[in-house]
Amino acid sequence: MKIASWNVNSLNVRLPHLERWMADSGPDVVGLQETKLDDERFPGAVLEQLGYRNVFHGQKTYNGVAILARGREISDVQMGIPGFEDDQKRVIAGTVDGIRIVNLYVVNGQSVGSDKYAYKLRWLEAVHDWIAAELKVHPEMVVMGDFNIAPDDRDVHDPEIWNDDHILTSTAERAALQRLLGLGLHDAFRLHTDEGGIFSWWDYRQAAFRRGMGLRIDLTLVSDALKARARASGIDREPRTWERPSDHAPAWVELG
Repeated sequence: MKIASWNVNSLNVRLPHLERWMADSGPDVVGLQETKLDDERFPGAVLEQLGYRNVFHGQKTYNGVAILARGREISDVQMGIPGFEDDQKRVIAGTVDGIRIVNLYVVNGQSVGSDKYAYKLRWLEAVHDWIAAELKVHPEMVVMGDFNIAPDDRDVHDPEIWNDDHILTSTAERAALQRLLGLGLHDAFRLHTDEGGIFSWWDYRQAAFRRGMGLRIDLTLVSDALKARARASGIDREPRTWERPSDHAPAWVELG
């Protein structure tokens, strides 16, 4: 089973890219972030015609998440973090062939010390507690999404810029991610390589993609029960080269 995560940065704009990429790479399960569509406008029927069942949790202009599964039922769907009051549509979970899929669009946080940064840390704490409970019920789990956190200095193009005081790489954000991993989750990408300089996001500005100025902030995490089955993982840079691309590339893990 190939499971992928992609922040499409507007599904309305990027639907042709998604169709092309799914035809080329054949993922079995896809988690989308930043669909930026309210539920009435989600192209569920189009995706069904492509062979993908789908569930979604969206809002106009901002945020929005979805799970797509090729020819498979998506059951026990959860939208939002239980017990955490939040108007932003950032979380969706469902079970596909016995594997619990948790798809997250983590808060950006704006800048260290801001109100949005404090909200990000509260949000991550709520996610931690929820996933801790979910793992007791669903030991076979993949947690994926745009985490808006680069795990360590290998995952940034310039550690002098992306340092402890910078959003996406600050000490508190990285600690929150490590606390999540401490539940028994593993960064699938790092199960297969220690190499640095492989990124999933590049700013639209400053010709960042062409100059290799990126971050790895899109992650696929596998639970202890799936670790041995995670036989490959990577990032597909090709869609970032297409015309009018998302600023993110798909991250994926393949389970044997």
